[in-house]
Formats: sequence, C-alpha cells, structure tokens
Amino acid sequence: MRTARFTSPMDASFRSLNASIGFDRRLLHEDIDGSRAWVEALERRGLVSAEEARAMADGLEAVRAGVAEGRLEFSEELEDIHMNVEALLAETAGRAAAKLHTGRSRNEQVATDLRLYLRSRARAIAADLVGLIDALAGAAEAHFEVVVPAYTHLQRAQPVLFAHHLLAYAEMFLRDRDRFLWAADQADVSPLGAGACAGNQFGLDREFLRDRLGFADLTHNSLDAVSDRDFACDFLHAATLFMVHVSRLAEDVIFWSSSEFGFVELDESVASGSSMLPQKKNPDACELGRGKTGRVLGHMVGLVTTLKGLPLSYNKDLQEDKEGVFDAVDTVNGLIPVFARLISTLRVDRRRAAAALEGGFLEAIGVADYLTRKGIPFRRAHALAGEAVRLAVERNVTLAELTIDDYRRIDAVFDDDLYAAISVNAALESKDVVGGTAPGRVASEIERLRALAARFGREPREASRG
Repeated sequence: MRTARFTSPMDASFRSLNASIGFDRRLLHEDIDGSRAWVEALERRGLVSAEEARAMADGLEAVRAGVAEGRLEFSEELEDIHMNVEALLAETAGRAAAKLHTGRSRNEQVATDLRLYLRSRARAIAADLVGLIDALAGAAEAHFEVVVPAYTHLQRAQPVLFAHHLLAYAEMFLRDRDRFLWAADQADVSPLGAGACAGNQFGLDREFLRDRLGFADLTHNSLDAVSDRDFACDFLHAATLFMVHVSRLAEDVIFWSSSEFGFVELDESVASGSSMLPQKKNPDACELGRGKTGRVLGHMVGLVTTLKGLPLSYNKDLQEDKEGVFDAVDTVNGLIPVFARLISTLRVDRRRAAAALEGGFLEAIGVADYLTRKGIPFRRAHALAGEAVRLAVERNVTLAELTIDDYRRIDAVFDDDLYAAISVNAALESKDVVGGTAPGRVASEIERLRALAARFGREPREASRG
C-alpha cells in the first residue's frame, strides 16, 4: 500500500508482485460482513454517528450488489480486497466511508476474512461429502451379491464382498467429513480487534464483534491473532487426506475397469475417449482425481513451509496463504460430485469378478483355519496349508480340485468336510465380526451408513456465497 510516507511511485513490476486483488477478491462477502460488524462496533463506541453508520452499512451492501451485477469493478492499483472495498465504499457512502478503517488493521481484517471463508467452506464440504458417502452405500447395496478378491501387496488374498470394499472408502470419507468439521471449528475464532499486532486502541467490544460474526470464541493474544494461519493448515490437512482417499479410490477403479481386471465399467458420463484410438474408454475422471492429489498436498506443504520461519507478528509472506487454500477448495468441490456420480453409475461384471476368485489360491487361509478348528496349532496348520498350495501348483489345479486322498497324504486330519469349509460362501460367513465381510455384517454397515447419511443430510447447512 502507498501512503503519504512515500514520495515516489511504486515500480510497476513490484506493484504486480505485491497486489493480491487478483485472487483475494473472492473474500468480498467476508470482507463486507466483517466491515459491517466493525461499523456497528464503532457506532457503539461513539466513534461514528448513527447517520454515518447507516450510510456505511447501506454503502457496503451497495458495493456487494454493485460488484455482483458488474457495475463496480476492482482495481489492481488498490492492491487487495480490503482497499478496494474501502475505495468503492467512498462511491456508495460518500464522506462517511473515510471512517470505516478507524482503529482497524488489514492484518486483523484479512485474518478475520479468511477464518470466515474457511469456516463456511469447510462446513459446506463436510455437508457435500454426505452425498459421496451415500453413493458408496447405495452402490454397495446395489451390488451386494458380488464377491471379489481382496488384495494385499496387489496379490489376491481373500474373498470379500464388493460392497465391503466400497464401504472401506465410505469409512475414509466419514473421517474426512469429521476432519473438515474440525477444521471449521479451528477457524471459528475471531481475531477482530487485535489491531496491527498489539490490540485495539479504542476499546472496541471484541465480544460484540465475535457474536455479530457468529464466531464461537475469541483469540487471546494479539500477536498470535494476526499471524496465525494454523487454521488454514488444518483445512489443507483435511483437504489433503480427502484427496489421498480420492486417489486411492481412483486407483482401484482404474484397475477394476482395465481390460486385465474387467470388474467394472465406467458410465460414459465420467469417461473420455482417445484422439487416436477409437476403441478407448479412458478413466480420465479417476486419473484427474489421482493427479490433483499432489497439487493439494503441495499447497499444504507450501503453507507450512511459509510459516515455519516467520517471526511474530504479521509478515507479507502471509499473503501466500490464500491461493493454495482457494485452489484446494475449488479442487475438492470439483471432485466430490464427479466421484459421487462415478460410483453411483458404476456397472459391475459379476462374471469377471467371480472368475478372479478361481486363481491365486484364495482358499489357502481357509485350509489353515479348517486345521486350526481341528485342534492343530496355527503355525503347523499354516505350514500344512502351504504344502497343499505347493501340490496344487505342481499339478496346475486349484485347492478345491485336490482330492481328499491328496489332502490326507499331507495330514490324516483332513476329511470330506474340508471342501465346504473352504468355499467362498464359508470364507465370507466365517468373518462374522464387527467390520468383517460376512454378508450380515456388511448389510448392517450399509444400513448404518444410510442412516448416518440421512441424519447428516437433515442437519442445517451453512450458506456459502462463492
């Protein structure tokens, strides 16, 4: 900002570097809301008259409407959203506008704006995640009878319900919802009245400002209040973990939709073609979700790195807090509806899924469990099951295709009831514990998630203005 202290103009290249109006313009509503509260606090303290306060309040709403309608425009010459609003207010409120900034620093102003912004956006994202969670529960219900291999080390491990696999991601997104709500709570603290760094010099009522803007609490140290961006890091942490979960889901869907797996087919509304190869149906929605993960993670690392060496209190470095946050908000908001549609329109090839259960000796743990139930110590049972696998490999057959005589040559404890014990259905039913893949347990989880989604969907949603 150029003030009367300076006698020469700002260099054009530095002006461009210094200006933030190109991106912090999206804080318009928060800046106006904060300014309206500030005007009321000034009036309560007797620093502006009722007439001046009314003129500024009406003028601020005129600025809001004028920008929305395109009648008022921002200027890069005025550097940031705060100076632009103040300048536009002079056009709509006249001489009273000169008193708007009485006792207020842009340091506390921007911290307030960003907290208001992230509180609203984090709560809105948490609400939107309910739709994605419900889509996963709905897909799990629709494809309840499908069984697929679960993988460890990307090797076939044990059979699980496809629904169980989908619900693993519902659990991740439930945690993400909680993290976004927690991030909103971290932002829900008012720094207004902290001044440039030492506190307000006119004794403005900070409790009134807090209540007027709907904050849950007040900051308790003016130096920390203007320089704290932990709440922005908390939001970026929530956004990063959400992106990690999107990326993992995307990776699974990419595998499943490949010709080699063929478990699922993507709806055409969330797939792309090739500019050269006419047969292609590319999982570009998944690849973009996976690819954008590094971008959001980079924003979190970038902000933490910016903060790590800053002395108290405010430093211009903190202007770097916004672009990454804004981009993370846009990225998360862009992906949630895409992945909700991708999951809800997924088509499953039951034949291909069933065929995948026939290789990889998924019954091996069933053989070991069968022996354990016969009283053989698990390590011994594990070794005997390994012998059965080796024999099946040598003969190029499945474990179910070995004869009972083959098994009895390994150990006499084997009997005809082995085959039922190592069937896919038996493998599923045996996992009858909370969190297991037994059909009854998975059905209960679908019901639980559907109920949670319905309850969360009825909760009041904080309005978001952009």
